[in-house]
Amino acid sequence: QVQLVESGGGLVEAGGSMNLSCVVSGRTMSSYAMGWFRQAPGKDREFVSAVSWNGDSAYYSDSVKGRFTISRANTRNTVLLRMNSLQPEDTAVYYCAAGRVFSDHTAPHEYMHWGQGTQVTVSS
Repeated sequence: QVQLVESGGGLVEAGGSMNLSCVVSGRTMSSYAMGWFRQAPGKDREFVSAVSWNGDSAYYSDSVKGRFTISRANTRNTVLLRMNSLQPEDTAVYYCAAGRVFSDHTAPHEYMHWGQGTQVTVSS
């Protein structure tokens, strides 16, 4: 059974940085695309970033482009999300996801495995 566990969330001031990590167990993640999504209170889950199964391609939402960086280490079954210049609007629960994406790395339905999420709170 594939499990994803996120860590690294917490409270940070606006303008600060935070690193999230996601560890995959139960199966090697090398065949999966990996994504990060987030959900703020009262809002739908939205795409944040994704990386292709081989790490050759990275994808970002317009709202985080230039501030967030995704990377993966298949040998450690880990995907990282480095977040810089955080703003209060980045406050949300961040979810890691894994899937064999066939067409759209930004679409939640492309991902079959999800973590429980980690809270990120950015104070103004």
